[in-house]
Amino acid sequence: MASKSANMILSRTNSLFCLLLLAACGSLTTGPAPVSDRGGDTAATPKRGGGYYKDDGPGEHPPANLDAIPDAVPKAEPLHRFANNPYSVLGQDYTPLREAGHYKARGLASWYGKKFHGQKTSTGDVYDMYAMTAAHPTLPIPSYARVTSLANGKSVVVRVNDRGPFHANRIIDLSYTAAWKLGLVGGGSGMVEVESLMPSSPLAPPALLAMKSDDVVPAKAAEDRPLPEVDDARGAWLQLGAFGNRDNAEALKSRLARELGDMGDKLVVRTAGNLFRVQLGPWADAQEARDIAAKLAELLEMKPVLVR
Repeated sequence: MASKSANMILSRTNSLFCLLLLAACGSLTTGPAPVSDRGGDTAATPKRGGGYYKDDGPGEHPPANLDAIPDAVPKAEPLHRFANNPYSVLGQDYTPLREAGHYKARGLASWYGKKFHGQKTSTGDVYDMYAMTAAHPTLPIPSYARVTSLANGKSVVVRVNDRGPFHANRIIDLSYTAAWKLGLVGGGSGMVEVESLMPSSPLAPPALLAMKSDDVVPAKAAEDRPLPEVDDARGAWLQLGAFGNRDNAEALKSRLARELGDMGDKLVVRTAGNLFRVQLGPWADAQEARDIAAKLAELLEMKPVLVR
């Protein structure tokens, strides 16, 4: 009976997973989005959706002066009270850095646009896709980083004010404008170098020199963790994140709900002691939950943890 139930749920979610897989390839159409009132004509909208996330993309009428939007200027700011605490998302533990200027890495950058435009970031700021900002899993919040395209040498400075991306092969999510200035919008992603900046750091981008392997902090891959046994009679849940602050848990829940479509209705925030856990379920039994977890791991690079 449990096997039939799992098969039915997997069958109903096949189309969802296909759409999510297409999103990962950047093959999405665009729709209307809020646009900042900047005046002038509009820049040409790429034919491809670009952004990594399902149903994301640029607005239909982006401002014409994207290249003229100034980079962020590093300045001393107090660390956010909650956004720099250790946390766990999709089975991966993250420990944010407490000081800027001690991080340099190369990896894949993607961008997020209209889907998140106007929504709150981890700092409580309202996300503006036309500002020079970025999301990073571990850089201090707020802080500043120089992002340089390895394909064309273009460089921008962004303010890090959000967490993400939570995928093993990506190291930073850029605002639409930052991605535009780096030439990443059309393809949806691209290889970059990310360097954390101090307020006193020079803003002029350095020449792209070959870095020694020991100078680079590699993007951390999601760890393979065995799924523990669960009491089937009580139902099974998949845990996707755990936070010491409820606002951070709710922010992850909202973000995942947009990515998971109909399955997002199964997302909840459950309180356990001082932790706020983002979980997906309940599932009829442990085997059904494992089947769903396997699909998420295969297609979305998620590493859910099976819990009671």
